[in-house]
Amino acid sequence: MKVIIGKNAGFCYGVKRAVDGAKKELEKNKKVYCLGELVHNKEVVNSLEEKGLITIDNIKKAEGTCIIRAHGEPKETYDLAKKLNINLVDFTCPNVLKNHKLVQEYYENGYYTILLGTSTHPENIGTISYCDGYGTCIDIEELENVLEEINQKEIEKIFVLAQTTYSIKKFEECSKKIKEKLNSKEIEIKNTICNATEIRQKETEELSKKVDYMIIVGGKNSSNTKKLYDIAKSNCDNVALVEKIPEINLKELEIYDKVGIMAGASTPNESFEL
Repeated sequence: MKVIIGKNAGFCYGVKRAVDGAKKELEKNKKVYCLGELVHNKEVVNSLEEKGLITIDNIKKAEGTCIIRAHGEPKETYDLAKKLNINLVDFTCPNVLKNHKLVQEYYENGYYTILLGTSTHPENIGTISYCDGYGTCIDIEELENVLEEINQKEIEKIFVLAQTTYSIKKFEECSKKIKEKLNSKEIEIKNTICNATEIRQKETEELSKKVDYMIIVGGKNSSNTKKLYDIAKSNCDNVALVEKIPEINLKELEIYDKVGIMAGASTPNESFEL
């Protein structure tokens, strides 16, 4: 049995920056808060919580120092933290921050924002806050209805962008449909899917076509990991999604000639090492 591990598997730049930064903060302070799970990986979060990291779901529960994770936060969070005298250590991914700035810039120039992604995802809740309600976050399944509604309203300028971990294929489909349905309006479309996501998705697609069995390693609640699983599933008949390699009985895989392994952006190396 030949095992092929994806070259780009594991932590992306934004996640590594957040994890390394949290470790440094914990060296300086015995108690550090984090607004939401720092990363979608139980092992990483548990390890940091053992060192003193406290995961909270509301900025009002923080005292002293609080980390903003890679997903980022709505702009209201920053205002509230200032009022509560909380020291924010911001590890929002630079790619997410770019989205915040883009949405605010286009909003100030009169554009209605269409953010392609999952509306309940923390990253998108933060990003869409920068258009002050003049916009929406939708996935491909909701696109048709939303475009019909926009056509009926007095909205002339549209700005389209994507969640940084969005599916490339979905983004291309949505962009095409938006141009077709809103052809009488002024449309600006920017592909804001981060480079690391794009590389991982392409590598997963290529690898899953070459192997008999594909293993995707990452948190079950990780958006980018789920997308890798969906891509692999469309190209390979045998695909497993696990949080770490020991969940798989490698002996049972010996009937396959080639096994591929790809890991999500929140997955540490030790989770997919054989």
